Amino acid sequence: MIFEFERDFAGSLRCIPMIARQKLDIVGIKMTLRQWSRLTRQERVLLVDGSCETDGEQGDYLALVQDLIAARADEPVRFLPPQALQDWREENRMPDAVSMQAEADGVPAPTPEQWAGLAPLKRFALIKLARSKHENENFVPALKEFGILQGED
Repeated sequence: MIFEFERDFAGSLRCIPMIARQKLDIVGIKMTLRQWSRLTRQERVLLVDGSCETDGEQGDYLALVQDLIAARADEPVRFLPPQALQDWREENRMPDAVSMQAEADGVPAPTPEQWAGLAPLKRFALIKLARSKHENENFVPALKEFGILQGED
């Protein structure tokens, strides 16, 4: 699934879409854009579409990512600290970064009910966008796409 707000830059798979970023975070790998760009389109599609829910799937996904980086990139695999970005799993606690980004953008933050009602990938995207140093211009479009902001421009 590619979100509408990321379609311009991730729809072509030249950038890492949120769904692949989430899976990479789950298996604890920090893939650089340079590493991603060295993959074939078919390999990128594998990382976007690959299952990563069960322990077995996560092990397979991790092995695939490590193999692809070793085969295509001249950089080592970089691992994330354990539980680096797991806040998206908590539907009952919105991270401060999300409310701070909403405040910085002059829009209302998701209510607790809205946050709890978001799919895990949408919570992941909002957290990632709120914490990003260069992509937070997509934070408000994401809030609109996810139905948090209606009629706000």
